[in-house]
Amino acid sequence: MTEMYVLATAGHVDHGKSTLVNALTGMEPDRWAEERKRGLTIDLGFAWTTLPSGRELAFVDVPGHEKFLANMLAGVGPAPIVCLVVAADKGWQAQSSDHRDAITALGITGGLVVITRADLAPEPLAATEAQVRAELRGTPLADAPVLTVSAASGDGIEALITTLDQVTAEAPAPDSEARLRLWVDRAFTIKGAGTVVTGTLTAGTLRTGDRLRLVGETSDEATAVRGLQSRNSSAEVVAPSARVAVNLREVAADEIHRGDALITDDAWPIVEIIDVRRTMGQPLDEGVHGLMLHIGTAAVPVHMRPFDGDHARLTLERPLPLQVTDRIVLRSPGSRNVFAGVVILDVDPPELSRRGAGTRRARELTDRPETGDILAEVARRGAVERARLVRFGLTLPDAVEGVDEIAGGWLVHRPTLEKWVTAARSTVKTKLAAEPLAAGVPEKALAEELRRFEPPLPNSGGQELVSAIASRAGLETVKGMVRPPGHTADLGPAEAGVAELERRLAANPFAAPEADDLRELRLGVRELAVAERAGRLLRLGDGVVVSPRTPAQAMRLLAGLDQPFTTSAARKTLGTTRRIVIPLLEYLDGRGWTRRIDNTSREVVR
Repeated sequence: MTEMYVLATAGHVDHGKSTLVNALTGMEPDRWAEERKRGLTIDLGFAWTTLPSGRELAFVDVPGHEKFLANMLAGVGPAPIVCLVVAADKGWQAQSSDHRDAITALGITGGLVVITRADLAPEPLAATEAQVRAELRGTPLADAPVLTVSAASGDGIEALITTLDQVTAEAPAPDSEARLRLWVDRAFTIKGAGTVVTGTLTAGTLRTGDRLRLVGETSDEATAVRGLQSRNSSAEVVAPSARVAVNLREVAADEIHRGDALITDDAWPIVEIIDVRRTMGQPLDEGVHGLMLHIGTAAVPVHMRPFDGDHARLTLERPLPLQVTDRIVLRSPGSRNVFAGVVILDVDPPELSRRGAGTRRARELTDRPETGDILAEVARRGAVERARLVRFGLTLPDAVEGVDEIAGGWLVHRPTLEKWVTAARSTVKTKLAAEPLAAGVPEKALAEELRRFEPPLPNSGGQELVSAIASRAGLETVKGMVRPPGHTADLGPAEAGVAELERRLAANPFAAPEADDLRELRLGVRELAVAERAGRLLRLGDGVVVSPRTPAQAMRLLAGLDQPFTTSAARKTLGTTRRIVIPLLEYLDGRGWTRRIDNTSREVVR
């Protein structure tokens, strides 16, 4: 498969970005008639070429006018490589700074700088290059190659192509096995094909037939890939990085908007509240609260609650698939400048309800690495599934100091685990002392008890987690009951009655006692339930009590009958009554040992 890379242009309006793309690809990136008429890029344009190495390079050409900063961000947002364009005859200008700030905020480290219109330069080009270098100091493009070209004369174009080959060769290899998040930049309908969306695929692999989820401004639904195109050619598989057109099933084009995302289902957290750290720009506590958030091709209004100058909580107007380490541009809605760049530290932050919670949260976030703090994530929750943290975008090592992994994927904070283990041991001891007839403590009851702690046992922590905690406490779990090893219910006065009933059923397993017999033996509902949980008796319903061995004994006899057999034949073979044989046969049906054929006959399942 041919390697493909995606590069977005950036730079002030009328500095020759589209002309440069045309010179490199032979394609006109401006798609609208109005753009060509006015000579002004308004929306995103697309073109591609093949480099001397054989690598494919796709261009996303962005508008440079200040009015279209949101469109520019939609083009640069998903791009792994950027080309900042500065015209030699105009030098560094306002939108040059804005686009530089956007690139910095987005954390794009791969790229180059091109000084265009060299044939129109009024002063030595070295001065323009020095100006560019000074403006880029301290940014991701500080050490990027700077080339000088003239698209009109062709001077420098060959050197630029060679440099593009070098830049793409040095670009980090995209992860083709990663979960998918394709930010949509266009959606339209093709007659005979249906809905098509386009975007820049930076990670993950798309295949025809893939089932995906579309998360968007007005939709959140399942869809499937009907077909794929890249570079105007059909494909069965598209790997990153690539420009891709995706033909979708089961969704209409008018339901899709720029900023929607195609994602791997159940692999991303869809979030509305995030905690972030400032990476550049203005301090976050300068009194600005309503902002626009830009990531990928999405632009979403957010409310900001600053914790300090560097940390804040953002509440999004609509949910987005986001992860820890995502870089975001914040912009004031009426401004044409970047307000700040931030990085996401937490996509599932805690509630802040107590007085001073914001100050405490700022302290917690100050020392948190941008890649996330596994110990802090686990400690806050007490226990969390490994898969959940992976969905958050955290990279998990095999072992974390202070964290134990139990119950097939649950990460538990060691001090919290010790607290839960002690509580489980104490709870079981106390409850069995108060209820000596009990066969143990139900797992659900123990879970509820552990949810009284802070942090509480997670509501999603099911049977596996409770059983693992019980095991750590030196307890065993049998049939949903947690108890000390070898524990049997203390039947007290009922022991004699149960033992007598066991003796009778051993002699005649199909002679279930009558109600009067049970009363005479002083065995009520409670005593029978305890004996059943202890595995000494089996209740079939309708007051029929037998030995736990009775069903297997019945099967041996029923298997010897001509198949199928009637209820009457079963009753005679077992030497019992209709009162007993009917619930017994229904029990065997429920276990799948016998199968009902019609209203009068059954057969043994072989």
